[in-house]
Amino acid sequence: MDWTAINLSGKLALVTLLFLMPPAIFTARWLAMTSLRGKHWIEGLLALPLVLPPTVVGYYLLVAMGGNAFLGGWFEAVTGSTLAFSFTGLVVASVIFNIPFAVQPVQRAFEAISPEIHEAAKCCGLTFWQAFFRIDLPLAWPGILSACVMTFAHTLGEFGVVLMVGGNIPGETKTVAISIYDRVQSFDFGSAGAMSLLLLVISLATIGVSYGLVARLMKRRHSP
Repeated sequence: MDWTAINLSGKLALVTLLFLMPPAIFTARWLAMTSLRGKHWIEGLLALPLVLPPTVVGYYLLVAMGGNAFLGGWFEAVTGSTLAFSFTGLVVASVIFNIPFAVQPVQRAFEAISPEIHEAAKCCGLTFWQAFFRIDLPLAWPGILSACVMTFAHTLGEFGVVLMVGGNIPGETKTVAISIYDRVQSFDFGSAGAMSLLLLVISLATIGVSYGLVARLMKRRHSP
């Protein structure tokens, strides 16, 4: 069992949630409320990681993180380190390829809020931020919880983008998915099976608990 890779995957998933969820919530809220022409193109752009092969997403991210690209060059000039094949680069890649998993459930939750509730908030004199924190966030909480769980579970199991951007550096970019691939390549099926089973149990438990919590929240909300 490669505990270093397992810990690195958990760390990557938590850091991804920390950096991704705040902007994802505001983006989802804006998408749910705006009637901007061409909105569907923005939604399509954000959903691209769902339909593109992970190697394609990883390739473009790797090019963007190269020393001759704007992002990679800027990071190297500021920190003196390369962005590609580093944990920081993995975090950047993880945030980008998890955007649809974080935004879409929250957007659907905001869209389910009745417009009459916002009209009532305006009539009561609530500002945007007061309405956001007192009304929008509590009502959209099940969607936010689902987004957090989906993002966490997807990050744990991501392989293609992680391999393209981070490579296979033990303790730095070698996540549990990469470690499983390595063990299979070296015919160590016992370790590969054990880590695969652990990943399966963690993912199933995470999704099962979140579904249970969301169902309980929705039942409590609709109970008289």
